[in-house]
Amino acid sequence: MEVSLYPPVKAFLQAQGFTVKGEIRDCDIVALRPDEPDRLVITELKLGLSLELLLQAVDRMAIADEVWVAVPATRRGRDQDRRAHKLCRLLGIGLMAVTLSTGRVAVLAEPAPYQPRPNRPKRRRLLSEFARRQGDPTPGGGRGRKIMTAYRQAALALAEALRDAPARPRDLRTVSPDAAKILYDNVYGWFAHPARGQYALAPEGEAALAAWLAEAAQPG
Repeated sequence: MEVSLYPPVKAFLQAQGFTVKGEIRDCDIVALRPDEPDRLVITELKLGLSLELLLQAVDRMAIADEVWVAVPATRRGRDQDRRAHKLCRLLGIGLMAVTLSTGRVAVLAEPAPYQPRPNRPKRRRLLSEFARRQGDPTPGGGRGRKIMTAYRQAALALAEALRDAPARPRDLRTVSPDAAKILYDNVYGWFAHPARGQYALAPEGEAALAAWLAEAAQPG
């Protein structure tokens, strides 16, 4: 039960110099330090990290200077998810994981302002894919479906251009500026290389192109 979290969390806070009391006006733990009487710390106890727990902690932020949540430590549960740690830091909520068998308390996130470090390469790739993708071929929210990426669109356009006769990469630059690389890499196995400097459509490419054309012809 949640009350089993109380003794180790209380001991942890006491070791930081806090006076700790439980169940004060619906708050699981309230703590104050004699040398900082205006620093009010609230900790909420739950048997698992959940949205409901974080919402409860957000409510507590209106009355406390620091808000923590404490949950039992697991090996692969939500408390070990680095995304959950980032979320707690973004919200300004501290996160503790308690090993009940030993009473050990691990601080997984501090209740301090946090700004994620920008991932500029990933951002550039996202913007590049957005700019290169033609139209909006794949509805958002689908799982387990093939995504019509800009690369796949370019490969299909090259397949369509090669449907009637082989061609050289330089003659296909108007179809795709990356024609030479796409044909050479042949990621999907759609292209054949019948002669030096020439590419043709392989049977796999013919099948993929036919499937794509049939899907594109469907209404909606």
